[in-house]
Amino acid sequence: MAIQKQFVLRYREEGHIRFEIPAQFCEPNTAKALTATLLKLEGVYRVALYASQKKLSIRYQETVCDFKTLAKSLYRIIAELDQKAPVTKRETAIGKLPSIKTKLKNSSVGKWFNQKYTDTKETIEAAKILTKVGMKQQKSLLNNPEKAMIDFFNDMLVIFLIKLHWEHITKAWIPNPLKYRYEWLAVFYMFFLLMRSRNPKQPK
Repeated sequence: MAIQKQFVLRYREEGHIRFEIPAQFCEPNTAKALTATLLKLEGVYRVALYASQKKLSIRYQETVCDFKTLAKSLYRIIAELDQKAPVTKRETAIGKLPSIKTKLKNSSVGKWFNQKYTDTKETIEAAKILTKVGMKQQKSLLNNPEKAMIDFFNDMLVIFLIKLHWEHITKAWIPNPLKYRYEWLAVFYMFFLLMRSRNPKQPK
């Protein structure tokens, strides 16, 4: 359990934990393996490893995987990867030193700018979609303002939910549709309700 003790819990709230991790797990190959293995755990939908800061952040669904279960799985994964870490460390030692561009990209400032750029880009794309929808529904806004506003906020909610769960959808739900069948049923039902609300009511 020596290596596990080097994973120090620094932050914990419902569905989110953050560890300070040893340098050997920040090596590129080991870090990649750790992240990929954690994402395969049921209930884990986002893993971020910040090598320059020696931090590991895990976001998970408490209803699917509680903290104790996640901790046990993490310790098991750490023990398995620890046996491969020395090889990875030797490979890294004889490799090329990271460039200034790579160092800047992996720094806390670089990661912050990259995250803000991604968020801004996604927000602009979402705004474009909503603007196009709004132009098409201009007539509806004049005829029935209440329904037009409800449709607009429904669109906002759907876009927010997709953005929130996008990484989990692409890395967990799509590769394992049967395992996450209930989540897919919820998604289909949500879109059914959304499309049903858009259809004009048939006269009785």
